[in-house]
Amino acid sequence: MWQERLSEFVTLFIVVNPISVLPVFLAVTAGFDATVQRRVALVAALASFGVLLLFIVGGGFLLEKMGISLRSFQVAGGIILFLVALDMVRGASYVPPGGAADQATAVAIYPLAVPKIAGPGTMLTVVLLTDDHRFDVVQLSLTTAVLAVVLAITFVVMLLAAPVSRLIGSAGTAIIGRVMGMILVALAVHTVLSAFGAWLGLPKL
Repeated sequence: MWQERLSEFVTLFIVVNPISVLPVFLAVTAGFDATVQRRVALVAALASFGVLLLFIVGGGFLLEKMGISLRSFQVAGGIILFLVALDMVRGASYVPPGGAADQATAVAIYPLAVPKIAGPGTMLTVVLLTDDHRFDVVQLSLTTAVLAVVLAITFVVMLLAAPVSRLIGSAGTAIIGRVMGMILVALAVHTVLSAFGAWLGLPKL
Protein backbone atom coordinates (compact mmCIF):
# COMPACT_ATOMS: atom_id res chain seq x y z
CA MET A 1 0.00 0.00 0.00
CA TRP A 2 2.72 2.47 0.97
CA GLN A 3 4.63 1.74 -2.22
CA GLU A 4 1.52 2.62 -4.20
CA ARG A 5 1.11 5.87 -2.26
CA LEU A 6 4.78 6.73 -2.80
CA SER A 7 4.37 6.07 -6.51
CA GLU A 8 1.31 8.35 -6.60
CA PHE A 9 3.18 11.06 -4.73
CA VAL A 10 6.14 10.97 -7.11
CA THR A 11 3.84 10.98 -10.14
CA LEU A 12 1.74 13.90 -8.91
CA PHE A 13 4.79 15.84 -7.73
CA ILE A 14 6.39 15.54 -11.15
CA VAL A 15 3.20 16.46 -13.01
CA VAL A 16 2.28 19.42 -10.76
CA ASN A 17 5.97 20.44 -10.47
CA PRO A 18 5.63 22.90 -7.55
CA ILE A 19 8.95 24.57 -8.39
CA SER A 20 7.69 25.55 -11.85
CA VAL A 21 4.69 27.26 -10.24
CA LEU A 22 6.90 29.89 -8.59
CA PRO A 23 7.93 31.90 -11.71
CA VAL A 24 4.34 31.78 -13.00
CA PHE A 25 3.09 32.96 -9.62
CA LEU A 26 5.61 35.82 -9.67
CA ALA A 27 4.52 36.83 -13.17
CA VAL A 28 0.78 36.93 -12.47
CA THR A 29 1.04 38.59 -9.02
CA ALA A 30 3.65 41.21 -9.92
CA GLY A 31 1.20 44.03 -9.13
CA PHE A 32 0.25 42.72 -5.67
CA ASP A 33 1.78 43.29 -2.27
CA ALA A 34 2.95 40.41 -0.05
CA THR A 35 -0.37 40.14 1.81
CA VAL A 36 -2.40 39.79 -1.38
CA GLN A 37 0.16 37.37 -2.80
CA ARG A 38 -0.38 35.10 0.21
CA ARG A 39 -4.12 35.26 -0.38
CA VAL A 40 -3.63 34.35 -4.04
CA ALA A 41 -1.46 31.39 -3.02
CA LEU A 42 -4.08 30.08 -0.58
CA VAL A 43 -7.02 30.47 -2.98
CA ALA A 44 -5.02 28.90 -5.83
CA ALA A 45 -4.10 25.87 -3.72
CA LEU A 46 -7.67 25.37 -2.49
CA ALA A 47 -9.18 25.88 -5.95
CA SER A 48 -6.72 23.41 -7.47
CA PHE A 49 -7.56 20.88 -4.79
CA GLY A 50 -11.30 21.30 -5.44
CA VAL A 51 -10.93 20.88 -9.20
CA LEU A 52 -8.68 17.83 -8.92
CA LEU A 53 -10.87 16.29 -6.23
CA LEU A 54 -13.78 16.53 -8.66
CA PHE A 55 -11.75 14.61 -11.23
CA ILE A 56 -10.68 12.03 -8.64
CA VAL A 57 -14.27 11.36 -7.64
CA GLY A 58 -15.97 11.43 -11.01
CA GLY A 59 -13.72 12.75 -13.77
CA GLY A 60 -13.38 9.48 -15.65
CA PHE A 61 -17.07 8.68 -15.27
CA LEU A 62 -18.10 12.17 -16.42
CA LEU A 63 -15.88 12.13 -19.51
CA GLU A 64 -17.06 8.63 -20.35
CA LYS A 65 -20.76 9.54 -20.09
CA MET A 66 -20.26 12.69 -22.14
CA GLY A 67 -18.43 10.72 -24.81
CA ILE A 68 -15.26 12.81 -24.44
CA SER A 69 -12.02 10.91 -24.92
CA LEU A 70 -8.96 11.61 -22.79
CA ARG A 71 -7.09 12.70 -25.91
CA SER A 72 -9.77 15.30 -26.76
CA PHE A 73 -9.57 16.62 -23.22
CA GLN A 74 -5.80 16.73 -23.49
CA VAL A 75 -5.95 18.77 -26.71
CA ALA A 76 -8.45 21.23 -25.19
CA GLY A 77 -6.28 21.68 -22.10
CA GLY A 78 -3.19 22.19 -24.23
CA ILE A 79 -4.88 24.94 -26.22
CA ILE A 80 -5.92 26.79 -23.05
CA LEU A 81 -2.41 26.46 -21.63
CA PHE A 82 -1.01 27.81 -24.90
CA LEU A 83 -3.18 30.94 -24.68
CA VAL A 84 -2.09 31.58 -21.09
CA ALA A 85 1.57 31.07 -21.98
CA LEU A 86 1.25 33.43 -24.95
CA ASP A 87 -0.01 36.19 -22.65
CA MET A 88 2.96 35.60 -20.35
CA VAL A 89 5.42 35.92 -23.24
CA ARG A 90 3.79 39.20 -24.30
CA GLY A 91 3.89 40.49 -20.72
CA ALA A 92 0.11 40.84 -20.43
CA SER A 93 -1.17 41.90 -17.01
CA TYR A 94 -3.41 39.50 -15.12
CA VAL A 95 -4.57 42.06 -12.55
CA PRO A 96 -8.31 42.51 -13.23
CA PRO A 97 -10.34 45.57 -12.16
CA GLY A 98 -11.93 45.59 -8.73
CA GLY A 99 -10.86 45.44 -5.11
CA ALA A 100 -7.83 43.55 -3.82
CA ALA A 101 -9.94 40.60 -2.66
CA ASP A 102 -11.68 40.25 -6.03
CA GLN A 103 -8.39 40.60 -7.89
CA ALA A 104 -6.73 37.96 -5.72
CA THR A 105 -9.54 35.48 -6.26
CA ALA A 106 -9.72 36.07 -10.02
CA VAL A 107 -5.96 35.65 -10.59
CA ALA A 108 -5.74 32.68 -8.22
CA ILE A 109 -8.41 30.76 -10.12
CA TYR A 110 -7.25 31.74 -13.62
CA PRO A 111 -4.55 31.32 -14.76
CA LEU A 112 -2.83 30.03 -11.62
CA ALA A 113 -5.09 27.23 -10.34
CA VAL A 114 -6.43 26.41 -13.81
CA PRO A 115 -4.63 25.69 -16.04
CA LYS A 116 -1.19 25.95 -14.35
CA ILE A 117 -1.52 23.85 -11.18
CA ALA A 118 -4.64 21.85 -12.03
CA GLY A 119 -3.75 21.68 -15.68
CA PRO A 120 -4.78 19.13 -18.30
CA GLY A 121 -1.85 16.89 -17.45
CA THR A 122 -2.70 16.86 -13.75
CA MET A 123 -6.39 16.24 -14.41
CA LEU A 124 -5.60 13.33 -16.69
CA THR A 125 -3.12 11.96 -14.16
CA VAL A 126 -5.62 11.84 -11.28
CA VAL A 127 -8.19 10.22 -13.56
CA LEU A 128 -5.71 7.53 -14.58
CA LEU A 129 -4.50 6.98 -11.00
CA THR A 130 -8.03 6.32 -9.78
CA ASP A 131 -9.56 4.69 -12.84
CA ASP A 132 -8.99 1.13 -11.59
CA HIS A 133 -10.67 1.77 -8.21
CA ARG A 134 -13.12 4.58 -8.92
CA PHE A 135 -15.71 3.02 -6.56
CA ASP A 136 -13.27 2.19 -3.74
CA VAL A 137 -13.77 4.94 -1.14
CA VAL A 138 -10.64 4.00 0.85
CA GLN A 139 -8.36 4.08 -2.19
CA LEU A 140 -9.87 7.35 -3.41
CA SER A 141 -9.38 8.87 0.05
CA LEU A 142 -5.72 7.82 0.13
CA THR A 143 -5.07 9.27 -3.32
CA THR A 144 -6.81 12.48 -2.23
CA ALA A 145 -4.53 12.66 0.82
CA VAL A 146 -1.46 12.29 -1.40
CA LEU A 147 -2.78 15.06 -3.64
CA ALA A 148 -3.28 17.30 -0.59
CA VAL A 149 0.36 16.81 0.41
CA VAL A 150 1.60 17.75 -3.06
CA LEU A 151 -0.60 20.88 -3.13
CA ALA A 152 0.55 21.81 0.38
CA ILE A 153 4.14 21.75 -0.90
CA THR A 154 3.03 23.87 -3.86
CA PHE A 155 1.42 26.36 -1.45
CA VAL A 156 4.66 26.66 0.53
CA VAL A 157 6.60 27.26 -2.68
CA MET A 158 4.21 30.07 -3.63
CA LEU A 159 4.71 31.65 -0.20
CA LEU A 160 8.39 32.01 -1.09
CA ALA A 161 7.39 34.39 -3.90
CA ALA A 162 7.56 37.55 -1.76
CA PRO A 163 11.23 37.21 -0.71
CA VAL A 164 12.19 36.03 -4.19
CA SER A 165 10.41 39.02 -5.74
CA ARG A 166 12.26 41.43 -3.45
CA LEU A 167 15.54 39.75 -4.35
CA ILE A 168 15.25 39.82 -8.14
CA GLY A 169 13.20 43.03 -8.51
CA SER A 170 10.54 43.89 -11.07
CA ALA A 171 12.90 43.50 -14.04
CA GLY A 172 13.91 40.02 -12.92
CA THR A 173 10.27 39.08 -12.42
CA ALA A 174 9.41 40.24 -15.94
CA ILE A 175 12.29 38.28 -17.46
CA ILE A 176 11.40 35.10 -15.56
CA GLY A 177 7.75 35.47 -16.56
CA ARG A 178 8.60 35.68 -20.25
CA VAL A 179 11.09 32.80 -20.13
CA MET A 180 8.57 30.65 -18.26
CA GLY A 181 5.95 31.66 -20.82
CA MET A 182 8.16 30.29 -23.61
CA ILE A 183 8.57 27.02 -21.71
CA LEU A 184 4.81 26.78 -21.19
CA VAL A 185 4.21 27.44 -24.90
CA ALA A 186 6.48 24.51 -25.70
CA LEU A 187 4.71 22.37 -23.08
CA ALA A 188 1.29 23.26 -24.51
CA VAL A 189 2.40 22.39 -28.05
CA HIS A 190 3.89 19.12 -26.78
CA THR A 191 0.63 18.29 -25.01
CA VAL A 192 -1.42 18.78 -28.18
CA LEU A 193 1.05 16.99 -30.45
CA SER A 194 1.31 14.06 -28.02
CA ALA A 195 -2.46 13.63 -28.10
CA PHE A 196 -2.53 13.69 -31.90
CA GLY A 197 0.48 11.38 -32.04
CA ALA A 198 -1.23 8.83 -29.78
CA TRP A 199 -4.41 9.08 -31.84
CA LEU A 200 -2.58 8.57 -35.15
CA GLY A 201 -0.14 6.00 -33.79
CA LEU A 202 2.93 8.14 -34.54
CA PRO A 203 6.31 7.72 -32.79
CA LYS A 204 6.77 9.67 -29.57
CA LEU A 205 8.20 13.16 -29.88
